[in-house]
Amino acid sequence: MQDWWTAPAEAPDNQTVMVTGRRDVDRFRNNPRFNIRVTISWKYAAEGMPSDADAETMAAATEALQAQFEADPVAVLTGIYTGAGERTWVFYTLSTHIFNKKLNAALAPLPLLPLEISAENDPEWEEYAEMCECEIQAND
Repeated sequence: MQDWWTAPAEAPDNQTVMVTGRRDVDRFRNNPRFNIRVTISWKYAAEGMPSDADAETMAAATEALQAQFEADPVAVLTGIYTGAGERTWVFYTLSTHIFNKKLNAALAPLPLLPLEISAENDPEWEEYAEMCECEIQAND
């Protein structure tokens, strides 16, 4: 069972962004093979939070991605940012090639989505550590 937290954060333009982070990632974080961070972004038309229709499709995409990577843990979803006109999913993976195959399989039943995908090496999980600061600040 996954353990998640959610906390508000402020975007550079002072809009609220809801940050949802996963706590139970130690087995991935302690595995040096999971050193590639993949970011998937969906820019939507509304300022602030997505429309109800976009939010429904985003929820379906999140569920499909989680199910895919729980069944075959070649990547782990560590964070979701929503607000200021964008939804971003953050993963850590051991292979961008395998990740791409699993991503396409997970999202195949959904309509074509306006996604931007980037990847970079992050062996120290710096983005994850920075994201966790949102939870600490929210609890202070």
